[in-house]
Amino acid sequence: MIEKIKNLSESIYNEVVSFRHHLHKHPELSFKEYETSEFIQSVLDAHKIPYKAGVVETGVVALIEGKNPSKKVIALRGDMDALPIQEDTGLEFTSINQGVMHACGHDIHTASLLGCAIILNQIKDSFAGTIKLIFQPGEELLPGGAKLMIEAGVLGAPKVESILGQHVFPDLEVGKVGFRKGMYMASADEIYIKVIGKGGHAALPHKIIDPILISSHMIVALQQVVSRHNNPAIPTVLSFGDIHGFGATNVIPNEVNIQGTFRTFDESWRKEAHEHIHHIATGVAEGLGGTVEVEIRKGYPFLINDEETTEIARDAAVEYLGEENVVDLDLRMTAEDFAYYSQVTKGCFYRLGTSDFNKNVTGSLHHPKLLLDDSALKIGPGLMSFIAVKQLLR
Repeated sequence: MIEKIKNLSESIYNEVVSFRHHLHKHPELSFKEYETSEFIQSVLDAHKIPYKAGVVETGVVALIEGKNPSKKVIALRGDMDALPIQEDTGLEFTSINQGVMHACGHDIHTASLLGCAIILNQIKDSFAGTIKLIFQPGEELLPGGAKLMIEAGVLGAPKVESILGQHVFPDLEVGKVGFRKGMYMASADEIYIKVIGKGGHAALPHKIIDPILISSHMIVALQQVVSRHNNPAIPTVLSFGDIHGFGATNVIPNEVNIQGTFRTFDESWRKEAHEHIHHIATGVAEGLGGTVEVEIRKGYPFLINDEETTEIARDAAVEYLGEENVVDLDLRMTAEDFAYYSQVTKGCFYRLGTSDFNKNVTGSLHHPKLLLDDSALKIGPGLMSFIAVKQLLR
């Protein structure tokens, strides 16, 4: 089976790379992946793979049925949206859509899943069960495409017993993959704070209530949420990345808007921390004569990799790539809406190496200069296909 899958993967490599280049050149933002969806459908049509389109408007769900299709059903998920980033890579297939870029590797995810579809469709007489392929919109934007796809019934009819997700990882060389059992990625909440004061001339501070000053005290005070209220055993991050006052050198504005993120791995603490954020922000603002409005948008939950599903996947990766090319991953404070799947069914979310450090083909996710090596597509589709078959056998 390994040799059959590896041979098929090699034979379609150039085709899969062409998928990736097309997708990268034509990125679309979350929940607006209309051309991407049509492209996915065209590939599935060309290979006579049945599917349902229009799930959460742009999502596509394909089915590969082996022998005895109802014996066991597993799912493979690939997200397909891009980010609002202006690309600066100089690639021949650079994005032609102004201000939009596949800076998180979803072009590779989608191309790889299309490769899986082609491989699995050609070997479907070699396995029993059904493999559902989920081309998912909107991973990068709340409420998350995964949540909406689940609500639309994507894990049912036929019911999915486990699900796999593969994500690019620039920290790893091409040819290597990473796994982690149990807790893996953090929950992520968005924080929006409006500090309201009384603006005026900066040279007359006695006549104003300074929201800039209040905001400064507030951001410092809010660090207590992690440094004083949190159990150090629970990894937690509270960060603020955007402050807007729109004043001037001699103008104090009426209000300041602050945006940040809160991330952790414990639901009880998550709820408690939200209360601390509200309490501290209100106390600081009122203590300095202002008022405050706090909105916390609850985002993706933490991501848990099922022990058995991940063990099967890791063992399959060792068999496919060799022990030396399979690494153990650390906890990550980043978040992923694949977590929604992992909360309702057995899931395994793993990482695919995408860098060639000798050629400086690497970078950071969500960065305009991110480079991902096409050679990862020599590994991704075949490995995911082999892991899927192994999941059906257990």
